[in-house]
Amino acid sequence: MRLDKYLKTARILKRREAAKELALQGRIEVNGRTAKPSTEINIGDTIRIQFGYRILEVRVLDIQKQVSKQNAQLLFEIIKEEKIDD
Repeated sequence: MRLDKYLKTARILKRREAAKELALQGRIEVNGRTAKPSTEINIGDTIRIQFGYRILEVRVLDIQKQVSKQNAQLLFEIIKEEKIDD
């Protein structure tokens, strides 16, 4: 599954367009490499997102085309979440 679609499906980001913009700005890494919106995501991948004054690092646990709001949290686990001081 594409990175931008996964981030929306897992409800890490609200809109696919937001995921695309962050990726194009070089603010998303997959397994330590800067990712494009079309980067293929696999189970076990680590995604690191920098947005606003926050960095979120998650591990992909499952990939599904559609998922309910309650089950979206089961698609990933948060490894690290930190705030960036200005």
